Amino acid sequence: MTSTDLDMRKLRYFVAVAEELNFGRAAQRLHIAQPVLSRQIRSFEDELGVRLLNRNTKGTTLTQAGSQLLLDARFLLSESKALRERLSRAAAPLQSIRIGVMPGLLATAAARAFEAAHPTHRAEVVPIGWSEQIESVLSGRLDVVYAREPLDHRGLGTAALLEEPRDVLLPVDDPLAGRPTVSLSDLASHRPLQDSGTVPEWYAIATPQQRRATPRSAFTMEDKLERVAAGEGFAIVPRSATAFYRRPDVSVVPVDDIPPARVTLIWNATTVDPVRDAFVTAALTAREHTV
Repeated sequence: MTSTDLDMRKLRYFVAVAEELNFGRAAQRLHIAQPVLSRQIRSFEDELGVRLLNRNTKGTTLTQAGSQLLLDARFLLSESKALRERLSRAAAPLQSIRIGVMPGLLATAAARAFEAAHPTHRAEVVPIGWSEQIESVLSGRLDVVYAREPLDHRGLGTAALLEEPRDVLLPVDDPLAGRPTVSLSDLASHRPLQDSGTVPEWYAIATPQQRRATPRSAFTMEDKLERVAAGEGFAIVPRSATAFYRRPDVSVVPVDDIPPARVTLIWNATTVDPVRDAFVTAALTAREHTV
């Protein structure tokens, strides 16, 4: 007999009888009539050319060949089921969930964990800027965003992810550039390259002249670095961002009296999406790999 001759249906019937050691219970388990099951098992034994079961008035027992087949059959049936599942997944079209990520943050570990748990889905990670955070999820363009606070939480579902220190970007020739740390008061007379919503702590202590000045907002990290290097002002950014973006003409100095930057997962609270919720769970589990 070759392996292609093995009848998987009869193999499942045999396993049921071998585990129950009772044709009546096995027939109930398989939802077939007992006489039909008995005929199928005898036919299976004839095909294999071996006796698998001893039948007598005291009950049913396995022969040595039957005991060996039971061990192998469980593995074969498990592999058969796994093969059908793999084929089903391969035939199913991949569905994408879109994840937005702010500069300095990583969603790779969460995406891999999510895709491993949901093989028919793909997590597509895209970089975004500050002004896109809320709009992108409320519009449906993105499903989840790794966002940086402060944010207007209206209409959003949120999950706190992590906190990290903040540093200031200064031109290398700025008098503060050589210090080990600076305070917000040291920056009170400097010009910001970001609006009041991103660093409200600085605006609370800034000089009247600087508070009245229109911020020369830079929205991307590349823009911030370019304009800081040109001497146009300073920018306070999360430490993970400074680890990714460096220039020799820009100094990075820790700010010792500013609250840490907060990273929050956000999504549209008005929609129900179990797949999105599964990604949020994966992201929270992998939070230590976000920076």
